[in-house]
Amino acid sequence: MLILNAADVRTTLPMATVITATQQAYAALSNGQAEIPLRSRLAIPPHNGTSLFMPAYVKTAQSEALAVKIVSLFPGNLAKGLPFIHAAVLVLEAHSGLPLALLEGGTLTAIRTGAASGAATDLLARPDAKTAAIFGAGAQARTQLEAICTVRDIETAWIFDLEPQKAQTLVADLAGKGKICSDLRVAPDPAEAASLADIICTATTSKEPVYPSEAVRPGTHINGVGSYTLDMLENPPEIYRRACAFVDSREAVLAESGETVAAIQRGLLYPEEMAELGEVILGQRPGRTSSEQITFFKSVGVAVQDAIAAQLALQNAIELGCGQVVDW
Repeated sequence: MLILNAADVRTTLPMATVITATQQAYAALSNGQAEIPLRSRLAIPPHNGTSLFMPAYVKTAQSEALAVKIVSLFPGNLAKGLPFIHAAVLVLEAHSGLPLALLEGGTLTAIRTGAASGAATDLLARPDAKTAAIFGAGAQARTQLEAICTVRDIETAWIFDLEPQKAQTLVADLAGKGKICSDLRVAPDPAEAASLADIICTATTSKEPVYPSEAVRPGTHINGVGSYTLDMLENPPEIYRRACAFVDSREAVLAESGETVAAIQRGLLYPEEMAELGEVILGQRPGRTSSEQITFFKSVGVAVQDAIAAQLALQNAIELGCGQVVDW
């Protein structure tokens, strides 16, 4: 059994490679080449926590992947100085079920979630997009910024968080790092940040919209990746009236996306209007059709992302000699 810690996972999952693998996984999902039950949700009421169980099998032209992720979300952890998310991913051999590797899943989750937005941005954002706004300043926000800067030549990005110090820390940590632009700025006002951005990423657990719909300019692309329950509304449901809607999984979004279900209930969106990103990749549905169109990609996270990323990490770890081997 190969054990990969957080540092190993970062080494074995370069963002550009994960974005490509994620697009392959989405295509497999929409093409019926993946098996993913809706994730099981276990509430832990005394501690205001939730554990999610996410198995997946996915077959692409390049490989097969079989894995299960357990991810736990405990909002109270932040006050204790602990990560909001803890996770582990078990990789199995696809043709035998043999356990192969155990990966630190918090880092993998952040990278694969960033890669999802990178995949959507690559397909849907205007080619000339130069500015970005990131809402939230946690671990997910960091990989969102890295991913969009990987697929677009971002020159300026604004970071907004309800705790300005967190935004300042993110700016100090990431400005000019790798493909990330040097011109990172703390945004004092969410509406202003949204109005200046060609690409918006929301990576929060907010139960209220983090920006006003009317602030979004024509031609903007939006990635919504933070909300994952029906009571979370980080993106304004009204944006669906103006935007063309894309999702990672239609079934999962209808079951778990608060802003999407609210938009449907208010008559702002019909479910059949949503295109899966995999359908765009396969040429079954159109992507962006004009430079003035607003495109909105809503992701609640699906297990094919974890399986394909974990398989990629395992392959790279073997080539690079990363990780620790233990008897099983």
